Amino acid sequence: MNIKINKLSEHTGAEVFGVDLKSISDQRVINELTKAFSKYSVLVIRDQNLSPNEFYESAKIFGKVFKQHNKKFALKENDLVHYISNKDKFEDGKIYIPGEGYHTDHSNDISPPKATILHAKLLPSYGGDTQFVNMHLVYNQLPDDLKKSIQNLEAMHVYQSTHSKRKLMSLPRITEKIKEVIHPLVRIHPENNKICLYINPIRIEKIIGLTDNETLALLDNLMSYVYKKENEYRHKWLNGDFVIWDNRILMHKANGDYDMNEDRYLFRIMIQNEIFERT
Repeated sequence: MNIKINKLSEHTGAEVFGVDLKSISDQRVINELTKAFSKYSVLVIRDQNLSPNEFYESAKIFGKVFKQHNKKFALKENDLVHYISNKDKFEDGKIYIPGEGYHTDHSNDISPPKATILHAKLLPSYGGDTQFVNMHLVYNQLPDDLKKSIQNLEAMHVYQSTHSKRKLMSLPRITEKIKEVIHPLVRIHPENNKICLYINPIRIEKIIGLTDNETLALLDNLMSYVYKKENEYRHKWLNGDFVIWDNRILMHKANGDYDMNEDRYLFRIMIQNEIFERT
């Protein structure tokens, strides 16, 4: 199996051709994929057509599968595989768009997933891009005095922050008592040793030692660097895309800028993390 890898931006993302994940067995190819994932942070493997169980088996190339929190979206064929759809609604009837607003997945877990994988099954005719921001680049752009001020700060992450502008789908009662966890704002990536900013305005309830107003002001300041386009790779989906991204160095967001009468349906798996080093 001969594979081809093309960069998708100057700093983040690469696309892979020549791989059939259903039949991959060559350890050399597997090593090449995992190395490319570590290097590019987003890996787009084109032209796949996987069942839920085939998707699950393919995902294990990148590590052990993480148990996602909200079982409402688990597939019957394999409950470690979830779905993302624009057809789910809140209790009030409003459409639920998963992934809106910049965030990193499941940061309210004591050991958040190192990676998330989506496999596109149905896509709208336009829109629905996913934006990825490289948080190592963001950290490097912070002024020195700001870097110094956040160096030893920690944040409390919960399922949904009371400050969040985005509403999450409620958890089933069996899992609704997920406890808050503490993570540092600055972390070192365990594979490439890059220093990364680690924030999530959807889940951060407070920054330890700061008031609510101070917490929100600091998050707003840090997010102003996240929004800079030079730190972003924007993925335009194609049917069959298998996209894995590194939650340890990226934030991401979905876009609901398409016709909601059309279907957007993807499989999702998360991969277990290694414990991060503090700076």
